[in-house]
Amino acid sequence: MFRRSIYKTPAQLQSMVEPGLITAAALDAVAPLIWPGVSTLELDTEANRVILERGGESNFQLVRGYHHTICVSVNEEVVHGIPGDRVLEAGDIVSVDGGAQFQGWNGDSARTFIVPGEADAGLVARRQELSRVTEGAMWAGIAAMASASHIGDLGAAIQEYIEAQGVSEVSGRTYGILREYVGHGIGRKMHEAPSVFNYRTPDPGAEIKPGLALAIEPMVTAGGEETFVEDDDWTVSTIDGSDGSHWEHSVAVHADGIWVLTAEDGGAAGLAPFGVVPTPIA
Repeated sequence: MFRRSIYKTPAQLQSMVEPGLITAAALDAVAPLIWPGVSTLELDTEANRVILERGGESNFQLVRGYHHTICVSVNEEVVHGIPGDRVLEAGDIVSVDGGAQFQGWNGDSARTFIVPGEADAGLVARRQELSRVTEGAMWAGIAAMASASHIGDLGAAIQEYIEAQGVSEVSGRTYGILREYVGHGIGRKMHEAPSVFNYRTPDPGAEIKPGLALAIEPMVTAGGEETFVEDDDWTVSTIDGSDGSHWEHSVAVHADGIWVLTAEDGGAAGLAPFGVVPTPIA
């Protein structure tokens, strides 16, 4: 049976730049709408408008059974929340995950926000810290792509970063890392091989070399890592009710280095603390 290589040609990687930028533009447009009184469906509508305006299409809508452009997960919902009539409240922690397909190639990215406004200061601080830890873990994993030899090294880098942040004020132990949901390859399809674990595994995984394109996406909780799927058959929530956070970027490895496809600056700002300078795809 024919099996496509997980490694792409330079031209194919170049074709992934525009869908990545469209994805970033959609999340940029959603960001200022994260406000008390705004429904999650309104966020979805805006993301879809931007993707269509840029000549792309929502790759989330191409997933069987899913009819929205983004996933919006609030508080104890970690991933795959369905947009609807839920109205955001001040202090909510909100993860927005979206992607675009353009000329047969895909981008995928997620960000976490804290809804501004009058809310308990301690709760807001804890949620901001959870998001900071998760975002930092994502950048740690991406930075590792610049020098790691195998994909398993990325999971180790992500877990090491999270563990180095100390314990969660909520659980009194290190932050929880979802085990059942992982990163993935990306290209002609939004979800491709190989899987990218956000924790250490005994398997080194595939070799990291030019042509590899991955979606790095740690999903982290302020409490336990156990989750369940809500009755809507999509939304993944924590069993203990603790908050979740989700950050994701699509990243390419090429002959001259790495490039974050879903960041306008190629990941320069996020990678700077790790001493890594991204290089545009030639």
